[in-house]
Amino acid sequence: MKKILVFSAKALASLFPALLIIICVFSVSPIYNFSTPQPFSGPDIYNPYSGLDTTARWLRANFHTHTRVNNILNECPEYPDVVYNDYKRLGYDILTFSNHNQLTVHPYDSILQVNVYEHGYSIFKFHKLVFNPSRMVLYDHILPLFVSQKQWQYDYLSRNADFIVMNHPDRTLHTTTRSMRLLSGYRFMEADSGNGTDLLHWDEALSAGHYSHCLINDDCHDSGNHRKIARRCNWLQAPSAQYEDFKPALLRGCFYSMRIPDFGDGDWDVKYSENASLPGISSIGLKGDTTFIRLSAPARIEAWGQDHSLLAQKEGSELEYVMQPSDSYVHFTAYFDNGVVIYSNAFARFDSSKAASPYQDAPHSVNYLLTVLFNLCLIAIIWLCLIATGRLFSHKKLKA
Repeated sequence: MKKILVFSAKALASLFPALLIIICVFSVSPIYNFSTPQPFSGPDIYNPYSGLDTTARWLRANFHTHTRVNNILNECPEYPDVVYNDYKRLGYDILTFSNHNQLTVHPYDSILQVNVYEHGYSIFKFHKLVFNPSRMVLYDHILPLFVSQKQWQYDYLSRNADFIVMNHPDRTLHTTTRSMRLLSGYRFMEADSGNGTDLLHWDEALSAGHYSHCLINDDCHDSGNHRKIARRCNWLQAPSAQYEDFKPALLRGCFYSMRIPDFGDGDWDVKYSENASLPGISSIGLKGDTTFIRLSAPARIEAWGQDHSLLAQKEGSELEYVMQPSDSYVHFTAYFDNGVVIYSNAFARFDSSKAASPYQDAPHSVNYLLTVLFNLCLIAIIWLCLIATGRLFSHKKLKA
């Protein structure tokens, strides 16, 4: 009995070094020299809504949805066909299934198939949507403490996909102002992903010259729960719900995103009715240096800019804001009386003779000395853990 207790105690004591070994193995990364962040500048203003047809129908989309899958780990009780039908009843035209590290087949129509998965299983919930990957990447950092680790993931994932979405930074642990000012390589950000509506992390990135579009989603894990479904969406103009038809509008930024209350608080008839008559953007664009937004109903409209500064606000159904030479970017937020909130994408300064848009991957080079030292430290920790575990279970005979 004593031997069993001693062995059990040693086994428990070995769990800590074993955990350290796993963390170190899944922490290998280069260390980068990041360039100094610079606000947007240039003689031109990027208009994400260039070519917008105000008479065309907007398609409603949710790009971050979970379903039941055929394996041990499940985050959602409903299978794809049920989830799809639940969203269709609430007026959604486009729905993509983004299960963790797994591609999900469309339940009804292969033409509507969108290959996308949510990458990441780190403790910090540092997750990314990977659209149209050429292959699945399973490697992830369990504890992505360093900005370089996060940057390496964006670099590696984007080489094997059409584009990357930064998921829910408001709910990702260890999301710092420094990381938002340095990271690049993602084309979209789930800027509204928590309880607030100020989009602070998006503004931190935009203020550092990292252009992305505000793509907010339900991240729904239970479509049968009225509190989880139809709470966020995106409205874009595209010929159809097929990926190749809506991808250009997404990349251009010709869409707006919306936060929606839980209408009815459990009364599904009210939820269906209210979701069928949501307010929206009637027109939005740029004339010279003047940005403008027009809504289908009155709201409190705000214009936000560099360093999360409130540039203008007005009660009504429209707002114009003339971008000053000191304004690097501007985006609009509209608060309606029924609780709906609308976010526009950002108008930003750039030089059209050098680039098609303000988006660019910020330069970052590998710091080879720090990279070698960092990974040698990981190896040293693994080696010490192995030695400690070995000594824990070693038996030495006592001399007579």
